[in-house]
Amino acid sequence: MTATTPPPQAEPEVRKAPPPPASGSRPGTARRSLLRALPVSPAVVLLLLFLAGPIVYCVIIAFTDLQLTGQAEESFVGFDNFTRAFGDEAFLNAVWLTLVFTVLSSLIGQNTLGLALASLMQRASKPVRTLTGGIVVTAWVLPEVVAGFLLYAFFRREGTLNAVLDWLHLPSQNWLFTLPILAVSFANVWRGTAFSMLVYSAALNEIPKEVTEAAEVDGASGWRRMWHVTLPMIRRSIGTNLMLNTLQTLSVFGLIWVMTRGGPSGKSQTLPLFMYEQAFQNSLIGYGTAVALLLLLIGSLFSVVYLRLLRTEV
Repeated sequence: MTATTPPPQAEPEVRKAPPPPASGSRPGTARRSLLRALPVSPAVVLLLLFLAGPIVYCVIIAFTDLQLTGQAEESFVGFDNFTRAFGDEAFLNAVWLTLVFTVLSSLIGQNTLGLALASLMQRASKPVRTLTGGIVVTAWVLPEVVAGFLLYAFFRREGTLNAVLDWLHLPSQNWLFTLPILAVSFANVWRGTAFSMLVYSAALNEIPKEVTEAAEVDGASGWRRMWHVTLPMIRRSIGTNLMLNTLQTLSVFGLIWVMTRGGPSGKSQTLPLFMYEQAFQNSLIGYGTAVALLLLLIGSLFSVVYLRLLRTEV
């Protein structure tokens, strides 16, 4: 009897899984993306409505001859407003005074004094730190108009500064008339130094004590430790502080307006005051808006410089 061999079994057919659909064609992907964007949509709408909208409108009217009074309708004038600005001696004087005010009160005054106060407070006792910080921060939280009136009373002819100088038998003068840009620069330093002090205090607290102690053991003096150790380690904080202070200083209006109103004879008229005068006192809205765009350009140039400094590695 012969054995029969069973027939070979057929191999089961393996079905290949279909390739996954592309990410863009997955069902529900667009819906999920829409749901993720839904919580931030109110903020985006508000930014477009109250930030981007006015900026676009200002750019448009800067190229027109729009006026507040005496005009039926405005017309497009191209770059005439900008050409007029660069040919206006009052505008060039305002640009120069804005740069002087920014350098004196922000780059030199607030930045240097804030760093000095932060460094001294690192070594001071707790009562001294509390008292100094309270006094400096109080000047910062005062409204700009209130700070302007206080400094006006300090610098005016019959003010506190001249009273002290008379008591010391030193010559006094009308500071708001003879040196108005220095007076308003000092006022801005007095009011805004607290911000720099807080930034630098936080930065100095992040420096490891081992680093400064090692430099001190190596015989480095206080100034050498500050220049070669402390400043390089807080360079990013310095750049951030300079950028924020500069942008804030470029837009200072109320402090100068209360103290001098840009006078006498435009000796303290910075770009925000010049823009206000042209737009609302001379009713030249188009020209004043063009000046505002030039001020925005100056702030952008400062920001680019600071951002390049921040991008550089220590």
